[in-house]
Amino acid sequence: MPSLSMGPSSAGNEESIYKSDKVERSEKTRSRKTSKASETASCNDVSVLRRAAMDYLARREHSFYELNQKLNKKFPDSDSSLLVEVLNVLKAENLQSDERFTESYVRYRKSRGFAYLHIRADLAGRRVSEMVIGKYLIKADEHWQISAGQLAAKRLRSQEALSFGCKEHRKLSGFLVSRGFSPAEVRNALEKHLV
Repeated sequence: MPSLSMGPSSAGNEESIYKSDKVERSEKTRSRKTSKASETASCNDVSVLRRAAMDYLARREHSFYELNQKLNKKFPDSDSSLLVEVLNVLKAENLQSDERFTESYVRYRKSRGFAYLHIRADLAGRRVSEMVIGKYLIKADEHWQISAGQLAAKRLRSQEALSFGCKEHRKLSGFLVSRGFSPAEVRNALEKHLV
């Protein structure tokens, strides 16, 4: 009857399989550590930071603050002073410009029916300087009143007249205020639609 016990050769095979599993696991662990180290290294690599910033700028203009926030979010382990240095170089090369950003942002938001107060608040939230905002966003622009009138007419469509203080009047007034129009602009835009 054949013996069921393991001979010396089968025990050696089992031991070599165990050792090869152990080697594979340690190689996987080492490769994970290496990839994490390379990710961290890339976070502080100027060329990687610059390329990421350029990718954002290729899509659209960004304010300095906005670009800094996006890169900080994308590379949370990066050195913030190195990141600011990269952005300052882009600014010096005129690849990033708060003025260009403000000009295009004002033009776009005006075309979408937003007014002075709303656009100004958005730009301030993106940390654009008061001087730059004042250069491209003019409070006394006649466009605001025209735009308010057009939005009111569009919202009312075929409705003939509006009575002061009615639900529709309050709703339309709130809508125009939320778009950034001043109370005087809202009043003037709705005046011709009142009974």
